[in-house]
Amino acid sequence: MDTTRTAPRRTAPAAAVALALSLAGCAVGPDFKPPAPPRVADAARPYTAAAVPAATASAPGPGGAAQQLALGQDVPGQWWQLFRSAPLDALVRSALAHSPTVASAQAALRQAQALYDADVGAKTLPAVTGQAGAARERGSQATTGTPSGRVFSLYNASVNVSYSVDAFGATRRELEGLQAGIDLQRWQVEAAALTLSANVVTTAIQEASLRAQLQATRDVIDAQQRALAVVQQQAALGAVAQQAVLVQRTQLAQTLATLPALEKALAQTRQQLSVLAGRLPGDGGLPEFTLDSLQLPTELPVTLPSALVRQRPDIQASEAQLHQASAQVGVATANLYPQITLSGSLGAQSLQLDRLFSGPSQVWSLGGSLLAPIFNGGALQARRRAAEAAYDQALAQYRQTVLNAFLNVANTLRALDSDAQALQAQATAAALARQSLDLTTRQYQAGAVSSLLLLDAQRSLQQTRIGLAQARAARYADTAALFQALGGGWWNRQALAPAGTPVAFDTAAPASAPGR
Repeated sequence: MDTTRTAPRRTAPAAAVALALSLAGCAVGPDFKPPAPPRVADAARPYTAAAVPAATASAPGPGGAAQQLALGQDVPGQWWQLFRSAPLDALVRSALAHSPTVASAQAALRQAQALYDADVGAKTLPAVTGQAGAARERGSQATTGTPSGRVFSLYNASVNVSYSVDAFGATRRELEGLQAGIDLQRWQVEAAALTLSANVVTTAIQEASLRAQLQATRDVIDAQQRALAVVQQQAALGAVAQQAVLVQRTQLAQTLATLPALEKALAQTRQQLSVLAGRLPGDGGLPEFTLDSLQLPTELPVTLPSALVRQRPDIQASEAQLHQASAQVGVATANLYPQITLSGSLGAQSLQLDRLFSGPSQVWSLGGSLLAPIFNGGALQARRRAAEAAYDQALAQYRQTVLNAFLNVANTLRALDSDAQALQAQATAAALARQSLDLTTRQYQAGAVSSLLLLDAQRSLQQTRIGLAQARAARYADTAALFQALGGGWWNRQALAPAGTPVAFDTAAPASAPGR
């Protein structure tokens, strides 16, 4: 048997495969490297131009303790538990478990993972297909050598294999971009969970503040109504002019006018809290929050800038978008180079079905192709320039996201210091109003002042209670904002379970729906 002609047929495909595999080791385009964290001028004040005090001011009374700022301390995973409220903890957990927003982000993550899995199998492994067919044909005299032609049946069966060699890394860059898309969606899940938990906490604090303001306003109204009754009696006896009655009625009416707005805000806050928890606004069963049911966290972490860029979900999501843009530059660069495809098939053809798989009917083929761009009017180079511009845009957006994150932390730290001072001032005003009331009460008991002065002192004290409640709630809310600004501690908790919905929504279209 002469082997001099068959040997090249066996070695040529092997050489082609070896060449393709050697080319597949390279990938053109930039290799992505995460941007370095920004440098700060002074490690002692990494976020603000002036140093933030290590401890805030303190004030007497609930919620007035000084807060210690610990630079470099880690953020707990369930930071809302530091408010020491079991109902708040249960509500946040319920919201994370039933929020449609979190469920939507988780579904987008699963979609990105599935698309990646589909492309990994389709673009990195050979494509194998099977084919079988049967045909009844009439061949012409020219092709069959038979007068008037010939009618015959043709049967075939084959297995076809094709493989695109990733010689310059286009496929790897595409998969790299898809993997970055998975990272992006994963950070979107964490961002949605962080925003939701912070919104639940701040909404609960807002409810507690409104309840305190409502109670203080009602107490002011009671004091003014008592004062009005006294003035009316004095006017009836001729002791005071009717003008005094009108002044007192005006004050009462003005205070009463503030009540509906507070009640409206409280109702809307409750409904918002229900929706955040994944429930309908009219559903009951939500806990009621008061300022006395919450405790102010006294030890607050302050993350180092180098750790902040790795902990904030929005920064990580922006970095994933930058990674996607970098991978697209690699894809556009690889498209400038030739594309190599290997293919082969093994099968059988026969004019008789019972001889389809016998020896003489076997057929096979093996080949390769190379597709190289020669002239395309500069389209490929333009697409590469567009990909590079998209990368520059993503880099600028990443830098802006980092700047906004640092601004968020800086503003919150300043707010905490200002909130403590405001609460201290409000506590002083409340204490002075209390002393004034005590003094006026003793003077009234001694007959030195009128009952109107006593009622006015009572009203002043109740009004300071409104400012005190607002200042106290501001400290709580800005404390929650700090934990959110620092990333929420997602790295210190377990992964989120798939979010569902406790509300049964009817997704079936009604019979009278348009188009049906």
